[in-house]
Amino acid sequence: MTKELLIGFLIGIFTALLGSYLFIAFFTNFDISSGLHIIREQGYLGKIITIGTLLDLAVFGILLKRNKEIMARGVILAVIVLAISTLVL
Repeated sequence: MTKELLIGFLIGIFTALLGSYLFIAFFTNFDISSGLHIIREQGYLGKIITIGTLLDLAVFGILLKRNKEIMARGVILAVIVLAISTLVL
């Protein structure tokens, strides 16, 4: 049970990072390294991470459909941790 929760948490973090990367790549004129630096300087990094967590919604739905409730809880835990971290950033 704990292993599945950890796997779900890692999936949620990875998916949010992937979503943030895709947002920067497709919707800004920056490359990833300079884009992250500029976005952090302007104070938008928390907002970009929040947008990136939208992919977690799809992952959550897929995990529930496959009856992986514990992994889905891990994804929700990742979203909560990311939400708290955006308050700090």
